[in-house]
Amino acid sequence: MTKNESVFLAKSTIKAADLTHRQKINFNIGKYNEAVPKGKSQFADLPSLRKKAKNTKWRAIENLGVWLEMFENKMTENGATVLWAQDADEAQQLIGDICKKKNCRLLVKSKSMVTEEIHLNHYLESNGIESVETDLGEYIQQLDGEPPYHIVTPAMHKSKEDVAKLFEKKLGTAPGLLPEQITLLARKKLREKFVQAEIGVTGANFLIADTGSIAITENEGNARLTTAWPKTHIVIAGIEKILPSLQDLALFWPLLSSFGTGQPLTVYSSIISGPKKENETDGPEEMFVILLDNGRTNILKNPAVRESLYCIRCGSCLNACPVYKNIGGHSYSTTYSGPIGSVITPHLQKMQDFKHLSYASSLCGNCTEACPVNIQLHTLLLENRRESVEEHLATFSEKMAWKAWRIASLRRSMMNTGSAALKNKVVNSLFKNWSKHRSPLVFTKKTFNEMWKEKLKKDH
Repeated sequence: MTKNESVFLAKSTIKAADLTHRQKINFNIGKYNEAVPKGKSQFADLPSLRKKAKNTKWRAIENLGVWLEMFENKMTENGATVLWAQDADEAQQLIGDICKKKNCRLLVKSKSMVTEEIHLNHYLESNGIESVETDLGEYIQQLDGEPPYHIVTPAMHKSKEDVAKLFEKKLGTAPGLLPEQITLLARKKLREKFVQAEIGVTGANFLIADTGSIAITENEGNARLTTAWPKTHIVIAGIEKILPSLQDLALFWPLLSSFGTGQPLTVYSSIISGPKKENETDGPEEMFVILLDNGRTNILKNPAVRESLYCIRCGSCLNACPVYKNIGGHSYSTTYSGPIGSVITPHLQKMQDFKHLSYASSLCGNCTEACPVNIQLHTLLLENRRESVEEHLATFSEKMAWKAWRIASLRRSMMNTGSAALKNKVVNSLFKNWSKHRSPLVFTKKTFNEMWKEKLKKDH
């Protein structure tokens, strides 16, 4: 058992038994479950739109090199500088070099899970640069020294009382602040940071190839302030975020908002095509776009799991997953949690370190049903399991146990032999670790085959 697997089992065991945690998650996800069906109702033919979205992403990913080159050329024509990063270290170095050149001491950040992926905050702090999260949920998590809990709702696991206590502890506020008071206080503090920051860093929901633009959608306006106030704007996005045409946003923006939060359209939707021009008063003087690989080409070259690059990070699969709702986002110890995280993390990093995530699933298929671009997530989880076996990552005892199970299950005489108590003892001894985190395997007193034979005798 790897260290990552041990940590996952320890964290998930604790969280699964934490009824307070489960109550908070079920309450917050319940709000999404109420809103999302209403958001979906705006679509007259949702299955056809999901199919169209999947086909568009297929076209984008299958011709990824072509679209990325077009994006680079167009964005360069628009006055921005496009940079390429092979991995997290290279991305950090590129951002660090820009910060050094601009004598940056304060940086504001918005809308970017990728910066969590490359651990940018830690890197900047180690180089004497203050990095401030400006999304309220991210800001709360940063104050608490925690990573985001959820792709869309970073502080989903915290109640309003938890946040009030955190503000009292970290910011010295009065105890028991109401949500409105917390929001106003955060807005006041963050607006001071927007004005003072030399650099603003954002991600991108989508990269638009034919116009050389980035598309950002948000609900708080903090991304607009991050891109407008500082003199330098750095965008960092995964290469899979590409869309061929600006026209594609007419489909993807409503899908993202409806499946993510249940809104017909997110409050603030921005298209940014380079730094400000000579006749413009708003916007940064310089803009850099960093296109990050960091393991994505590992997925690209694997046809069996390439489909996972279609993900638009709406978070709907997390909200649908019964495992996620019981163990929470932090149990995964990865940037991307839930079903999509379990699919892509073993390929973005190492299969041997994260193969256990693909087994932490009921394979109920609810994640696939919830996906706006119809990614077959439950099938990809099975594919990861297959690949882990092909890479000889299963233990000898595990392989022998399943071999014995296969031999027995394919022989009716063996399955009908012995009492249920004896079978229970043998099987639960064979799979020793099964009942540590699951209910024991229990056989019925009679097999279905035996009951069927008895029924036929009675009928005749």
